[in-house]
Amino acid sequence: MKTTRWLWYWLAACSLLSTVVLLTGLGMVLNDLKAVPAVSETKPSPSAPSETTSEERVSLGNFKEIRIVALGDSLTKGTGDATGKGYVRQVVDGLKKEFDKPVQLLNNLALNGMQTSQLGERLSNDSGYQYAVKSANLILFSIGGNDLFLSARARMEKKEWAMLGMDELEQDMEETLGRFRSIIDQLYELNPSAKIVYMGLYNPFYDLDNLRIASLNMQQWNKEAYAVIHPYPNMMMVPTFDLFEGRIGEYLSSDHFHPNHEGYKRIAGRMLEALD
Repeated sequence: MKTTRWLWYWLAACSLLSTVVLLTGLGMVLNDLKAVPAVSETKPSPSAPSETTSEERVSLGNFKEIRIVALGDSLTKGTGDATGKGYVRQVVDGLKKEFDKPVQLLNNLALNGMQTSQLGERLSNDSGYQYAVKSANLILFSIGGNDLFLSARARMEKKEWAMLGMDELEQDMEETLGRFRSIIDQLYELNPSAKIVYMGLYNPFYDLDNLRIASLNMQQWNKEAYAVIHPYPNMMMVPTFDLFEGRIGEYLSSDHFHPNHEGYKRIAGRMLEALD
């Protein structure tokens, strides 16, 4: 009986530790969100192209110069990288080595805590954002992670992740996907000739047993996001899920949420391969 009781104490302690790690990571996200003003829902934009052909696809090799703008959340800002480069500046450096032409980062407009509603609002109403998007011929962005983690956190206040129904999570995801579709439409409307690269999501809590199930939700999001992007000939999604799964300790920063320099290096490498 003593052994059994000790085992239950040990399991409870492990569960508590996992919860603390999760709340620490999400707590940092919540702090970031305070810096981004709340905005209203974005209005639907024109629909995507009906067909894609190889002739329509953009190649960076055809540009006289490469002009880059980065948008979105903390992953594109580079939070967690002690060098400050993140994946964006590492992509810039890689393109400079690969192409014998000028490569310029016009602006990195990414903000910690950015959500889909906020990015959509800026693309609709902020002339600075619109000008930046129109000026670029390569756009890098990440979005959606804050929406999904915050909605899951709100539901976890009432029950554990493993007890959440898939219908609950799918409902939250569909609402976020609606705003994501609007963002994609807006980017295409503002600059239909730019190459646009979206960074897929990963599960930073894969190493925690009771949160590993979140990987299924991240995979579902990536699948749905790819389906949204696919009709646009000049857009692509770069997957990052497999880069981190099983190697969380190597590629995440101390906040157990954002990549460290090596993690961003892996993301940049994947993007450069896709852009080659």
